[in-house]
Amino acid sequence: MKICALIPVFFAIFISPALLTGQSDDLLTRIWTGEQQAQAKFTTACGTVTEIRTSKLMVKPLVLHGKFCAEGTNRFMLEYFEPNPMLIRLNENYVNVKIDGGKTQVMDIGSDIHRVQSSFTGPNSIENLKKDYTITTHENSLNFEMKLIPRSESLRRRFNYLVIKLNKRDFLPRSLEVDGKSGVNSVFTFDITSANIKLPEDTFEVLKTK
Repeated sequence: MKICALIPVFFAIFISPALLTGQSDDLLTRIWTGEQQAQAKFTTACGTVTEIRTSKLMVKPLVLHGKFCAEGTNRFMLEYFEPNPMLIRLNENYVNVKIDGGKTQVMDIGSDIHRVQSSFTGPNSIENLKKDYTITTHENSLNFEMKLIPRSESLRRRFNYLVIKLNKRDFLPRSLEVDGKSGVNSVFTFDITSANIKLPEDTFEVLKTK
């Protein structure tokens, strides 16, 4: 599976307030407690996103601006306006990608979604998370930070690491960094402008493979 198909899964999971479900480490316990409180408070989130994409092959960073909405851990929409229009939608097992008004790419990534979700949500998530990733945590006056380095070969083939920064005030995401195996590093910075609103059903409407 291409890393572009995995991106919306990470977005949906990290924007959803169900990141971790039980930890022994003190800092992770604090994160878990805050996330449980956030889970009761937030069901949907929408806002703006800026992606800064870098690579040794790029003369200068590519900066993309857009908007997003998320509902739960398996419904997500990301739309870039500039420099090139692009629309990505995740709904259950399917991801649709449409670039600059072209043909929609349809991908069934159900097995990958379930694997990622098992690491971050559910009653056994902490054991799955530790099995799949080496985890380091930090905090400063504004953020909690988690760095996850994949252990399993299937994940290591796709990306080198993830870095998630959460707002210490409300435990909502500030940024997500994905360092890909292709040599591309992307840092997504979020500004959540609305939460707990009812979203139109077509927000997450996708085409499905036959």
